[in-house]
Amino acid sequence: MRKLMVTTFVTLDGVMQGPGGPDEDRDGGFEHGGWTVPHFDEHLMRVMAAIVDRGAALLLGRRTYDVFAASWPLAQADDPIGAKLNSMPKYVASRTLDSVTWQHSTLLTGDAAKAVAELKRGEGGEIQVHGSGDLVQTLIEHDLVDEFHLLVFPVLLGSGKRLFARGTIPAGLRLTGSTTSGRGVIVATYERAGAVGYGAMGPETGNW
Repeated sequence: MRKLMVTTFVTLDGVMQGPGGPDEDRDGGFEHGGWTVPHFDEHLMRVMAAIVDRGAALLLGRRTYDVFAASWPLAQADDPIGAKLNSMPKYVASRTLDSVTWQHSTLLTGDAAKAVAELKRGEGGEIQVHGSGDLVQTLIEHDLVDEFHLLVFPVLLGSGKRLFARGTIPAGLRLTGSTTSGRGVIVATYERAGAVGYGAMGPETGNW
């Protein structure tokens, strides 16, 4: 079974919409696009290069595919992130696209959850999802995510598409690694850890 990892830029209040630029995703009248840019530094670039390097395949929703396919093929040959993304197999889950033109890309047709579950049962290494907010909601709802790699930015937006939104199911997570950049971005990795545990707190319970 292949592992599926979701990597997401997210604000402290959980927004993942439009991290890379003003016009990346204006759905719902969103006016805060590009909120990650002032916080990026060499540390985060190294983190992202290391994450991408370990991937064996890329899984994208339609909007993120459009953004990536218009940008990453323009990367220089010595750009480690661009070179990896351009060369690796890519799977695109979309109900509106008829074809995909970015090299090594395959369009997933039919039910996205079933297609991804079948992909996970195949041969190969880690499948990575970057951005792709709508697709991520489907993956969470159908319990297809094995690991979350979150880059939490010191920003509050108050509105926008959130990472854990509709369809989020109860699940326990285990923190397996964390670091903080010089500009205050927390990079944390969580893997699935079974069911949610419950209890009670207070002096009368001994858990105080």
